[in-house]
Amino acid sequence: QVQLVESGGGLVQAGGSLRLSCAASGRTFSTYSMGWFRQAPGKEREFVGSIRSSGGMTTYADSVKGRFSMSRDNAKNTVYLQMNSLKPEDTAVYYCAARMSGGSMWGYWGQGTQVTVSP
Repeated sequence: QVQLVESGGGLVQAGGSLRLSCAASGRTFSTYSMGWFRQAPGKEREFVGSIRSSGGMTTYADSVKGRFSMSRDNAKNTVYLQMNSLKPEDTAVYYCAARMSGGSMWGYWGQGTQVTVSP
């Protein structure tokens, strides 16, 4: 079992930056791939990015490439999402998710943290 708790959301002006954190419980954090997803009002949840268990490979949605970056600290059981050059369309609830290394399902989710970008 993995429990995930996001933090770091808030209100920021367009062009600004935020860093989200996701703290995970459990001693096997390093064996999980981690992902970030987001859901805007009236829209479906969408993939933002993911990072492999070793932290060596990241993947991003086209909409955030070049602006967002993920990293992880396995010693702290924490994954980060650095968001730069934020746009109003980045406004959403951001969710952290975990997936067993080599698995296909995101089986564990956090409760989400709100990010609001004002024009």
